Amino acid sequence: MKQLITILFIGLISLSINAQDKVAKIEFKTDTIDYGTIEKGSNGVRVFEFTNTGDAPLIISKVSSSCGCTIPKKPKDPILPGKTGEIEVKYDTNRVNPIRKTITVISNADTPTVALKIKGLVVDSSKKSVLEKKDKSIVQQ
Repeated sequence: MKQLITILFIGLISLSINAQDKVAKIEFKTDTIDYGTIEKGSNGVRVFEFTNTGDAPLIISKVSSSCGCTIPKKPKDPILPGKTGEIEVKYDTNRVNPIRKTITVISNADTPTVALKIKGLVVDSSKKSVLEKKDKSIVQQ
């Protein structure tokens, strides 16, 4: 009887140790997306692709942006080991400015918080820059 209890106890301990070894791992193709120079009002949707390289399901619990002008969208379902997923990011391209934003991803991965970045420049080609060289000089000689 004592041997049976000892065997069951050792079995439970080894089972719990094996269960703790399984962990999700998130690996992004890139952690920065460069929009480059884009026109005002153009498509602002880009996608961060990632793979769960761990051996447990990956659950992304929250994706947030450093600004209201950037709207990230997380996957709804868990990403199984070896499978890929996407985080869609939409930037409001009606704002004519340089783009420098951070998207924070929180998950159950071994690295629970990951910072992704987007960068670029939105320009309005219908307006002339005040920095362009003028044809005529103001000062007459």
